[in-house]
Amino acid sequence: MGILPDHWIRRMATEHGMISPFVEKQTREGVISYGLSSYGYDARVGPDFKIFTNVESAVVDPKNFSPASFVDRTTDVCVIPPNSFALAHTIEYFRIPRDVLVICLGKSTYARCGIIVNVTPLEPEWEGQVTIEISNTTPLPARIYANEGICQFLFLRGTEVCETSYADRAGKYMRQRGVALPKL
Repeated sequence: MGILPDHWIRRMATEHGMISPFVEKQTREGVISYGLSSYGYDARVGPDFKIFTNVESAVVDPKNFSPASFVDRTTDVCVIPPNSFALAHTIEYFRIPRDVLVICLGKSTYARCGIIVNVTPLEPEWEGQVTIEISNTTPLPARIYANEGICQFLFLRGTEVCETSYADRAGKYMRQRGVALPKL
């Protein structure tokens, strides 16, 4: 399995719609960078946030998740409370080829502030906006800037095409838009 370079990502984005909207170069003037890099693509976080709260004294249960555990905000700057997290989504919509697996890593600018980004791998033939979990591991409130870089996606080509893709399995998060909460 090899990592795919900028020219492959560019071609797949512009000719096959793998990333939309696609930003050709890394943009960084006064913002947290986003766009095409040497071996990846830095995606932007959208303005819609679900901020974790315990106002309802809910129990976090992935098999029976309560939307009451979140406060919804649409904003240019989201403040995540200390030792808490928020869910958001990428501005970009991804369409992953059948022979590719995509791994996401958080941006170092946020990581150096104690803000951790988590995304599960984007499987072959999955498509949608990516739901992002943003954890504030610090004892202080943390700012997240909408429409700026939040994470980097790395594209890995398999040595062979998979037998069963995410689309073949009719995965439950297929073609998601906005923030998708846990589903069983």
